[in-house]
Amino acid sequence: DVQLVESGGGSVLTGGSLRLSCLISGRPDSRYCRTWFRQAPGEERKRVAMITTAGTIDYEPFVAGRFTISEDRSKNVLYLQMNNLKPEDTAMYKCAVGLSCSSPNNWGQGTQVTVS
Repeated sequence: DVQLVESGGGSVLTGGSLRLSCLISGRPDSRYCRTWFRQAPGEERKRVAMITTAGTIDYEPFVAGRFTISEDRSKNVLYLQMNNLKPEDTAMYKCAVGLSCSSPNNWGQGTQVTVS
């Protein structure tokens, strides 16, 4: 089993920054795709950024240039650096890992980000 715990969320003003962390414990497969998703109230869940099995990094257009996904494999931590935050970035952010990038099967509980 794999467990994921996010941290680093909070409330910031427009233009501010936050860094989210996702601690991955258990027995994560080295082939796992590592992904950050977000979901705002009343909206569908959206992928934000991911690191594929091959190490390719991909961002959704609405965060490209502002967010950076990274990881520390030695610590099993996945990060999401978020800069120039906008009110529309307000959402519950969750990390997820799995063999499928589009439908990962291991999820964290999430951390709330509020931008005002």
